[in-house]
Amino acid sequence: MSDKRFLSSIRELPRPGDPQAADLGVASWREHAAQAEDPALAQFGRELADDATGHRLLRSLFGNSPFLGHTLIQEMAFCRHLVVRGLDSTFADLCRGINGQLTGGDGVGTDRSQLMTGLRRARRQAALLVGLADISGLWPVERVIRSLSDFADAAINAAACHLIQAAAANGSIVLPPCADATGSGIAVFGMGKLGGRELNYSSDIDLIVFYDSAILRGSDPDELQSRIVRVIRDLVRMLEERTRDGYVFRTDLRLRPDAGVTPVAMSMDAAELYYESMGQNWERAAMIKARTVAGDLGAGQAFLARLRPFLWRRHLDFAAIQDIHSIKRQIQAHRGGADVAVFGHNVKLGRGGIREIEFFAQTQQLIWGGRDPRLRVAATCDALAALAAAGRIKPTVADELTRAYRFLRKVEHRLQMVDDRQTHALPADEAGLARLAAFMGYADTESFQSELLAQLNTVSDRYAALFEEAAPLSGPGNLVFTGTENDPETVRTLESLGFRDGNAVAATVRAWHHGRYRAMRSERARQLLTEIKPALIAALARTADPAAAFHRFDAFLGRLPAGVQLFSLFHSHPELLDLVAEIMGDAPVLAEQLARHPILLDGVLAGDAMAALPDVSVLSDDLTRALTQAGDFQDVLDLARRWANDRKFQVGLQLLRGALDGEAAGARLADIADAVILGMQPRVEAEFARQHGDFRPGGMAVIAMGKLGGRELTVASDLDLIFVYAVGHDGEGDASGNEAVDEAVTIQSNGAKPLAPMTYFTRLSQRLTGSLEAQTGEGSLYQIDLRLRPSGNKGPLACTVESFEAYQEKDAWTWEHMALTRARVVTGSPPLRRRVEAIVRRLLTQKRDVEKLVVDVAEMRARIAREHRVKGPWFLKHTRGGLVDVEFLAQYLQLRHAAQIPEVLSANTVEALRRLAAHGAIPAAAGEELSAAARLLTRVQGLIRLTVGEGLDETVLPAGLRARLARAGGVDDLDQLKDRLGRAMAHVRRHFDDLIETPAARYRSVSNPEEAK
Repeated sequence: MSDKRFLSSIRELPRPGDPQAADLGVASWREHAAQAEDPALAQFGRELADDATGHRLLRSLFGNSPFLGHTLIQEMAFCRHLVVRGLDSTFADLCRGINGQLTGGDGVGTDRSQLMTGLRRARRQAALLVGLADISGLWPVERVIRSLSDFADAAINAAACHLIQAAAANGSIVLPPCADATGSGIAVFGMGKLGGRELNYSSDIDLIVFYDSAILRGSDPDELQSRIVRVIRDLVRMLEERTRDGYVFRTDLRLRPDAGVTPVAMSMDAAELYYESMGQNWERAAMIKARTVAGDLGAGQAFLARLRPFLWRRHLDFAAIQDIHSIKRQIQAHRGGADVAVFGHNVKLGRGGIREIEFFAQTQQLIWGGRDPRLRVAATCDALAALAAAGRIKPTVADELTRAYRFLRKVEHRLQMVDDRQTHALPADEAGLARLAAFMGYADTESFQSELLAQLNTVSDRYAALFEEAAPLSGPGNLVFTGTENDPETVRTLESLGFRDGNAVAATVRAWHHGRYRAMRSERARQLLTEIKPALIAALARTADPAAAFHRFDAFLGRLPAGVQLFSLFHSHPELLDLVAEIMGDAPVLAEQLARHPILLDGVLAGDAMAALPDVSVLSDDLTRALTQAGDFQDVLDLARRWANDRKFQVGLQLLRGALDGEAAGARLADIADAVILGMQPRVEAEFARQHGDFRPGGMAVIAMGKLGGRELTVASDLDLIFVYAVGHDGEGDASGNEAVDEAVTIQSNGAKPLAPMTYFTRLSQRLTGSLEAQTGEGSLYQIDLRLRPSGNKGPLACTVESFEAYQEKDAWTWEHMALTRARVVTGSPPLRRRVEAIVRRLLTQKRDVEKLVVDVAEMRARIAREHRVKGPWFLKHTRGGLVDVEFLAQYLQLRHAAQIPEVLSANTVEALRRLAAHGAIPAAAGEELSAAARLLTRVQGLIRLTVGEGLDETVLPAGLRARLARAGGVDDLDQLKDRLGRAMAHVRRHFDDLIETPAARYRSVSNPEEAK
């Protein structure tokens, strides 16, 4: 070769990690050189292989990097040019060629496919040139990463300018007069390593694109944006589409504002508004490296100048600094490897890796850069030097981290040079590590491994000491929610904690910080949430269903009008965060109420939520006072819901926390329902009377049945009601004349639009039912079940007191009289109440055919069992020996004995059983066993309904709910609870068989022997 200056300047060459591949590669080089059509090129190839340094160079390339070896043969002519011209001149020629020749002067006349081919070949040549400069020791790491970045700038700018000017030429966009792409107002910004001019060998490039709508105008801003978006999508395709010539750069646009919902190009005004109002500290950290790399460089620089107040803040409050500390701690939790290691360790993301050095610098730049312009630099090593010069870190720390950065970047480049693959993971086996050690220039694996561990440990130690005085974020595993994509380790941590779809949870948490919810639109709210997130995730993970709990918390967050006050409460009162997590995970009904009224938490803090509720008369007066604030009937509906749901929340919370058991909670919930009916009925009647008047004397009574009648409600209970009315009398006397004739002919309400009694009270009962069921902005009050009325769904919604009495006497089935044992009159005039109560008492105390009674009860229980298949032992209502059996026993025994002992009557199951035993209707031991079973089942069932709804799967129960259920059952653990429930239900089954099943079978066999067989 005539010019050996390049070869003579080579300082070092790594030995081939694969000597056999090196020999084969050199032979292939000679073969291709011999076949070259250009004699000068053939001579160059032969001479390079014959030269001692050239031969070593070829062996080093072929023996360490299949990619570089293949590229060397492809680009033999370029290699000759490089050897003759030298590295610096050749690289300058390469970039000039991209900026000038490839763009064809104005960029419009250049064929796009030709430009794509040219860029891909230029990228291949740049990879070869930089690889040679790196492994030969002629360029230091800083020059390598800067040259890779400069080439990227040239390639991106060539493609962007071509596309912008092509769009202007075809009329898609309109440029200012005499302007080209450089004055278009469209600015392409390099972010991350590209922005800091620190690109790695096989790096993706991070880009964001903004346009100045004052420069680039259009009649329709939305249409203008969509056209620019098409340009940018074409830019991405030009750069990353793989053709037979390869690709230029893999391109990532996700660092733009709120990338999940925003277009790939947005106006600078919109971007500035986002950063000022929603920008997060991790975005500030990312913008430290932002640099205009293509398009209108002037517009880009002007935009970055506008962002300086966002990026470089002179004054940071405590919360902002804590948020920056949180970024550091979250990145510290982000591990490509949990500990410093060698085999398989990630030199970028793992402990002691490159990212820790970058964030070591950036977090402190965020804190101090607003007051010290010297710290506003993009490159990592420059930032470390500036921090040391400003006295923010010790010079020895800066030197150590700079040396580690250079070393780790060199390792990263060698890993990527092998196959032109974006990898950061060290080899996982001895052979692979030996090859890497050779490529790094080490004589043996042990010396490389020793140096690698030393550098990783240095970085890990320095990073761990950063902000070490800051309070730690308590949280399990890795929980990192910064950036634009989900951290795989965080996803794994979330799923190990019980969140079924960790990716969805991580994406949702990241979205919170983009201000899509009103509660998250202030910077302070986002900072506070960053601090409490690990504790929040841990608390939700302890609930019965972490995924459902998270979903409810997200819905709760979405409904909050503001977040600062609540998040401050969580921060100051961690126990409140635990409570909210309990509610979200363990009590769906309470979660819905809390989401609608977060102000309920104020009562928790004040202690009101745990105070005992007063009796029903006080509750009714309280609701009446609240309803006086109503301006119209819609206000009545909303105020009643707010009042009732707040108090149901109070009872549910006390049940959840063990201040009430299921039995006491049922009574309190019934009191609330009574108060609501007492409060709503007169207002519905008054509203109805404005059109239709009323009946005087007369009126309507509401009879509570079922769980409400027995004051045994759960948080999920419907209200079983019957409406009874009297017309022409006050309820205690008979109607004058023939009722049917009077109603049809003479009796009507006294309003402007009079109605006959049946129509009047049917519609009134519909109105009252609707007022309780209707869904308003404050939710619903109750679901109403009217099927226990005379004739069920076939009968009128409301019936006269006389028809109610006649039906119960003549037409009612045994099961309807069983249901009547739980009847309790809630509203009505005193005479009407007394009349209904007297009718019910007389019906229940009438003498009965015991044989028919017991057979009917047994058959009814068998039918219910057929209709309700039990799915597991925790379905406590319908399982054998469960709540239905206890209730049937109480109702049957009252019907059997009330004629002789009317004192046994009670609408409440436990009280009825107590009275039956007290008056000798059943043995005292049986009464105690049945009462105890009823109380136990009620307590556990009430908690199950509050927490998991219908039934329970113990295989997925978290420890907290297991303990709560055990406490409800008065035992220490779930196994003991199952044992206690099993024994209690066995008692119930035995008594049910003795008192109902066995006698019924005996009576059936006597009355119908064939059927009994």
